[in-house]
Amino acid sequence: MDVIALVGPSGTGKSHRALLVAHQYGADAIIDDGILIRDGKIIAGHSAKHEKSKIMAVRRAIFVLPGHAEEVREALEEMKPQRILILGTSENMTHKIAKKLGLPPISKLIHIEDIATKDEMAKAAFYRLKEGKHIIPVPTIELKPHFSGYLIDPIQSFFKKAPARRRRLGEKSIVRPVFSYYGKLSIDDSAVSAIVKRLIGEKEFVSSVGSVRVRHLMYGDEDRGIEVSCEVVLHYGKHIPTLIHETQQKIKEAIEYMTGMVVHHVNIVVRTLYVVNA
Repeated sequence: MDVIALVGPSGTGKSHRALLVAHQYGADAIIDDGILIRDGKIIAGHSAKHEKSKIMAVRRAIFVLPGHAEEVREALEEMKPQRILILGTSENMTHKIAKKLGLPPISKLIHIEDIATKDEMAKAAFYRLKEGKHIIPVPTIELKPHFSGYLIDPIQSFFKKAPARRRRLGEKSIVRPVFSYYGKLSIDDSAVSAIVKRLIGEKEFVSSVGSVRVRHLMYGDEDRGIEVSCEVVLHYGKHIPTLIHETQQKIKEAIEYMTGMVVHHVNIVVRTLYVVNA
């Protein structure tokens, strides 16, 4: 099984071009915003565009909600596609999705800037930001059972009609999720710090927690994830490497689950061992 990815910021037209890219590169399945698509049908998963908040939408899109990844993995094992196209807002996101679904490493990355003009991306951004409209690369009739009560229209309502040769690649549809009206979502570093302090503070072997530092790993204007560091004081008598490793993993999982952020490193420095005299 081969895996390729289409990468670009939110609202730049990735889903609009997904079917064309899949056709061009011979991908017989698409992973887009939490759903597995094949031959114009939703095979498995649940769309992030059906969620009622942006946080839940992000968690759905990266398959961290309970049972979501397992459902899609089972469908992939049954359908055995030759090549899968994963859509994501960053390279890290697509790699994370591939890992979560147990797929091979991504063999080719395609950036939206390479297949869309600035005017086309600006037009897509306008309809995303100003009107809250999102695209899903499946026919409208396929979406109605999944999006009851949402705005669902054929793609032609705001994009020019494609030439006949492109229409044969499949119909696309528009939905307007509830969370489109919530405005921009920002998660302050203090929220991440609070998650870390709460998790570590609950450990019986921790005497106290020092300051927590959050560093954003930037690539140009793109935030590609975070690195978290903190200092702790431990009670004497436990195997420190084992405790720290388990705590690092739980912090990483908790932050990614609660915020949708990608956590690259969790650094815990043991400053002191607290010894209680009998």
